[in-house]
Amino acid sequence: MPIKTLEQRLKAEALRLGFAACRIAPADVAPKTGERLRQWLDAGHHGDMLWMEDRAEQRGSPRGLWPDVRSVIMLGMSYAPGRDPLALADVPDRARFSVYAQGKDYHDIVKKALKALARWLVEQQAGSLKVFVDTAPVMEKPLAQGAGLGWQGKHSNLVSRDHGSWLFLGAIYTEIPLEPDSGERDHCGSCSACLNACPTDAFPSPYVVDARRCISYLTIEHKGPIPEDLRAGIGNRVYGCDDCLSVCPWNKFADHAAANKAFVGRAELAAPAIGDLLDLDDATFREIFSGSPIKRIGRNRMVRNAAIAAGNSGDARLLGRLEALVGDEDPVVAEAATWAIGKLAG
Repeated sequence: MPIKTLEQRLKAEALRLGFAACRIAPADVAPKTGERLRQWLDAGHHGDMLWMEDRAEQRGSPRGLWPDVRSVIMLGMSYAPGRDPLALADVPDRARFSVYAQGKDYHDIVKKALKALARWLVEQQAGSLKVFVDTAPVMEKPLAQGAGLGWQGKHSNLVSRDHGSWLFLGAIYTEIPLEPDSGERDHCGSCSACLNACPTDAFPSPYVVDARRCISYLTIEHKGPIPEDLRAGIGNRVYGCDDCLSVCPWNKFADHAAANKAFVGRAELAAPAIGDLLDLDDATFREIFSGSPIKRIGRNRMVRNAAIAAGNSGDARLLGRLEALVGDEDPVVAEAATWAIGKLAG
């Protein structure tokens, strides 16, 4: 048997730790990233996400963040769902949570595995490294395409020939010189399914998302009142949106057996009643969503989202619960409840 290279052993260890894919890129693999980011920011497409603008120079390239990096190890962990993410589209009294948020918090799961892989790598070959999961100024998707994990689809997310649109991404920056893999080319072709599926027309052009119209941004990142002209499009979604991901034809090739079991959805988040979410107080919210990425938005944003979903539901039985929120101490919640009452009573 030939002796395996460090790169081969690294990939085998990544699979053992729960990753579905591991590829390597040189630090300068995506030279146009910074320019494209600046164009996106200049257009205002980032909305209230000012942290993207504050560290744009670091985000534009790996060496902008860490000048000594030589290799970037890109990793993907599958969360391919076992059921149809669009199943509740026509069940207006039930709340819809994005697939990625129904299981354990991916930040915790991916980072634990990244740190374990980093420790293994340092044991094999000495060298400095840094691990990243979504919270640092790292443009994971262009780097993932440069490493060959997949390509950025027209919905701007990564698409994999083996895992569809269902990969959490993590990165390891290292000073260790590693043999890079070949990048992946775009396989979207003339397909526009993801663009056509967006309920709020958040794509001004293919490959560009305007966060200010995106349901994921509006229900998770945005703290103020949601613009009224976009509320009907939100439907019964209370945390994120999977529509553009769900309709991607490449999902039919997704290896569901590779999905990490930590991301299997909790039964209580599969189809909760919108009315039950309207009743949440802070303590109950924290109890229900402990260990979930949903906890980061807090009770007020969740109830705001539930009120909008209630207004879209057509279910007059929710009026009493909404009336109890009109005097809520959070004015954004109170406004959403008042709006919903007007929709249901009008």
